[in-house]
Amino acid sequence: MIEIREYLKTMPLTRDFKETIQARIKSDPVFGEELLKEGIECFLSGDVDTGKAVLRDYINATIGFQALGGLTEKSPKSLMRMFGPKGNPQARNLFRIIGFLQKQEGLRLKVDVIR
Repeated sequence: MIEIREYLKTMPLTRDFKETIQARIKSDPVFGEELLKEGIECFLSGDVDTGKAVLRDYINATIGFQALGGLTEKSPKSLMRMFGPKGNPQARNLFRIIGFLQKQEGLRLKVDVIR
């Protein structure tokens, strides 16, 4: 399993960072899948801020906020704010977006119980 959080911690938050993530996803599709999965796992574990940041990076590197806005009938700026540091996405919006992202990636994520 790719340690997404550790990878992201080593990268500076710059335009180069976005380009690096985008290039990595293009060259390694499993990385993109893991990035999406990691963002959702962060939400499920209660780490909302990291979940928003990871999904924001994933969206920027894949579909982009403009296209996602068209699919979800939400303003791209509203979506960017939703996944920004002060954003507070409603569950309805968040799960709808996660559904679109899974569909785009050709995945169906499921929750496993671990004790």
